[in-house]
Amino acid sequence: MQTRNKILLLFFLLVIVASICSAQKVQFSINPNQLKPGDKGILKATVIIQDSDKKQSYDPSEGENGYLTLQVIGTYPQLNFESTIYPEPDKITDGIWEYYGEFTLSKPFTVKSEAKPGKLSIKAELQYGLCHKSSGFCDPPQTVAGTVQLHILPAATRVQSENLSNIENESVNEPDTVATSVSTTTNEEAPSVPAKKEENGNVLIYMLLAILGGIVLNFTPCVLPILPIRAMSMINQAQKDITKLMMHTLLYTLGVLLSFGAIAAVFVIARVSGVNLTYGFLSQSVTYNLIMMSILFLFGLSLLNVWEITLPGMNTAAKATSKGGYIGSFFNGVFAFLMGFSCMGPFMGPALEVAFRLSSPMLVLFFLLIGFGFALPFIVISLFPKALKALPKPGEWMNIFKEAMGFVLLWLTWKYVSNVWSLTKSGPFLINTLLFIFWMGVAAWLYGRFVCPQYKKWVQYLLSFVAIAIIIWSASYYLKWEPEMQVNKQEQVQVQGMQPAEQEGWYVFTPELLYQLQKEGKPVYVEIGAAWCTNCKTNEKKVLNQEDIIMEFEKRGVIRLKGDFTREDPVLKDFMLKNGSIGVPFNMLFIPGKEPIKMPELFSKSDLKKALEQIPVKEKQ
Repeated sequence: MQTRNKILLLFFLLVIVASICSAQKVQFSINPNQLKPGDKGILKATVIIQDSDKKQSYDPSEGENGYLTLQVIGTYPQLNFESTIYPEPDKITDGIWEYYGEFTLSKPFTVKSEAKPGKLSIKAELQYGLCHKSSGFCDPPQTVAGTVQLHILPAATRVQSENLSNIENESVNEPDTVATSVSTTTNEEAPSVPAKKEENGNVLIYMLLAILGGIVLNFTPCVLPILPIRAMSMINQAQKDITKLMMHTLLYTLGVLLSFGAIAAVFVIARVSGVNLTYGFLSQSVTYNLIMMSILFLFGLSLLNVWEITLPGMNTAAKATSKGGYIGSFFNGVFAFLMGFSCMGPFMGPALEVAFRLSSPMLVLFFLLIGFGFALPFIVISLFPKALKALPKPGEWMNIFKEAMGFVLLWLTWKYVSNVWSLTKSGPFLINTLLFIFWMGVAAWLYGRFVCPQYKKWVQYLLSFVAIAIIIWSASYYLKWEPEMQVNKQEQVQVQGMQPAEQEGWYVFTPELLYQLQKEGKPVYVEIGAAWCTNCKTNEKKVLNQEDIIMEFEKRGVIRLKGDFTREDPVLKDFMLKNGSIGVPFNMLFIPGKEPIKMPELFSKSDLKKALEQIPVKEKQ
């Protein structure tokens, strides 16, 4: 009966969420759909409110910074966009504009005089949030994206188009060009008959993706090495007391949720402060990499029995007091978050990009749902303890597996050491980092060798103090940054024109260079990566550096530009944000006269070849 109630409760919650995120009809359009250089047009987004009890509110004092916005996604050098025009409200209450039934936001634009003829796909994004007319209860803000087609004609071509004033007073039945697809590769004419685009409430979809993504994070290379250790601990606890198992799981979940909530708070505070943080900003921090390196190294030594960590189920000391075990479970959740966070982007890239455009409360909810999904496997085991019977019984295999995982953690330690090198490019600092690791090992050995029951209490306290003092001293002495450690960064010297990158065949990316190449009508491929980005290296190794792909670039005359986001770079950050990305890997193909094609986080050679096929083969001179 209890299981049935749990299922009914879950179903009830899903129904509530689904009703909150009910679908609305959204229509994107552009008029006229054919313009020549110097002409004006209007990009529109129309919302048809299907629920007669709902309304859309807008505060004019917020301008275009509120919850009702129409934005153009990406860069369009051929066009000049103006501010969004909000329609006259159906009602004004205390200075707040209210819309009922149907309303349209408009964004006028002008085709630049130097714009080249061709077809152009424009991606737009509408954010809105409906509220109940009487109760005032508001739905979560929703974001809907769409693509409209614009045909830029030669300057000498006459276009039969209406004046801008007539466009604004057009009737509802006027044939606009309406987005019916988000495709970036269509070569067909834009339809002349309007077709409404209906999108479901994407909020529910991405929230469900957040939970699913949290579950998947348990099986990523970042978390998988420590997952079996946690599972073994739970097995040991369950054999004694199911109630304690539930308590340990709740504290583990609390540690996970608070950690994900904290990182969401960082993004919210940064947003309020006017700082744009891209995903992966932690990896650009030397301090963060040093902390993770230290934690992984000490945990690795613990699994190799150099010293013992007081974690629930790992040793008799932890079992002696439930207080210590409970604290261990909480920090186990925090550590699991730290491991999982660096793997989050590749598995949840598209959902994260949408999440960072949500309102601050919804952004926090999104990260908390990731944390909930992350802890969900252990929550299920706690609610249904019989599932533990499917797990193997404790035995010597646990010790062997634990020691094997110790070597895995030491290998992961080296990953963060290499990140420190990539961020500093300093040989002396790298040597000091390795010396710090050595002294951490000495401290861990002293603690593990002498802080145990066979020695007197004063010996244990003394050696504990000595071990901690060694770590503090070595960190303050070896990890202190000295000016002479800084290498001569010749790559930062500004060079006019196309500056060759470190990799042959590539040039250093700058927005100015990209714009210049676009004006010359040349196809351009932009890759922005980082030394700490595993997926960037995977794309380079398996796709971009392959001989057949290089030949495809060359025979189609594609200029390849590379940006390095290993360290904080506001120019690269701003460029990625404007092109709908919150971090690396960033790969985008710019084709003259067409909408840029953004590649996914991880892509194959066939994906890239399919995009490159839209560029005609360059004839040999």
